[in-house]
Amino acid sequence: MPEQLNKMEAMLAELSGKVDALYESSEKMRKYFLWTLVVTLAVIILPLFILPMLLPAFLSSVALPAGL
Repeated sequence: MPEQLNKMEAMLAELSGKVDALYESSEKMRKYFLWTLVVTLAVIILPLFILPMLLPAFLSSVALPAGL
């Protein structure tokens, strides 16, 4: 009986270590996804809001040929 308890304690300690490693890995992935979202917003979404404000000023400063 004590042998089985020792074996179960060893298995429990091993599983506990694996769960801790899995938690750390999932936290890293969560941070990667968060920063991916931030970069996506900064690179794609933010210019879509800024472009309509800058486009009229740019077009008014560009001299178009008379034929157009």
